[in-house]
Order: sequence, then structure tokens, then C-alpha cells
Amino acid sequence: MNVVLWVLQALLAVAFLFGGFMKATQPKEKLQPRMGWVDDFSQQQVRAIGVVEVLGALGLVLPWATGIAPILTPLAAVGLGITMIVAAQVHRRRKESFAVNLVLLAMVVIVAVGRF
Repeated sequence: MNVVLWVLQALLAVAFLFGGFMKATQPKEKLQPRMGWVDDFSQQQVRAIGVVEVLGALGLVLPWATGIAPILTPLAAVGLGITMIVAAQVHRRRKESFAVNLVLLAMVVIVAVGRF
């Protein structure tokens, strides 16, 4: 089970690092063609979402890998799960597909349960 959890943690970390870094560093106008939802949020809100995702990605891996405050790993998974629930609601409200959010949510739930 430990190997499965590490694989999930690595996949999630890469996904959230990539997506979060883009949101945290790119102007809203550059994100808009691929992420239409940014129209509903200010530049600061989009950057904050990106920072939350980057911190969550780091929290999925670093505490458990280093053994320093490993409780932060499942807590990071819970936080990213909440983020995915909110993201799915935004996409649903905009009548967009939210399947990716649900897949990521399922993955973070497995990590959270497995690491608690």
C-alpha cells in the first residue's frame, strides 16, 4: 500500500505543482484560453489559488519523505480535496466539465485516508 500511496502522492504533486505554478506566475489573460474560469476571479485570487496548489503539492511529499511533521501530508491532501470540491462547483456552475477535479479528488482522498 505504501508504494501505491507514494505513486499517487508523486502524480498529485506533479499535477498541482505544474498547475499551481502556472496560476501563480502567469497573467490572467494568458491563462484565459485554457482556463476560462479565471474570468470569474481577480488576478490576486487566481494567484492565491496557484500558491495554495503549490503549497499543497509540497505538503503531499516533503513532510512524509523527510519525517518532519508527517501529519502535514494527510492534512495537505485534505486541503487539496477541499480545493477540488470548490473547483468542481465552479466548473459545474459554468457548465464546464469537472471530471478532472473528481479524479484528483478521489486520488487525494486515497492519500489522506492512507496516510492518516
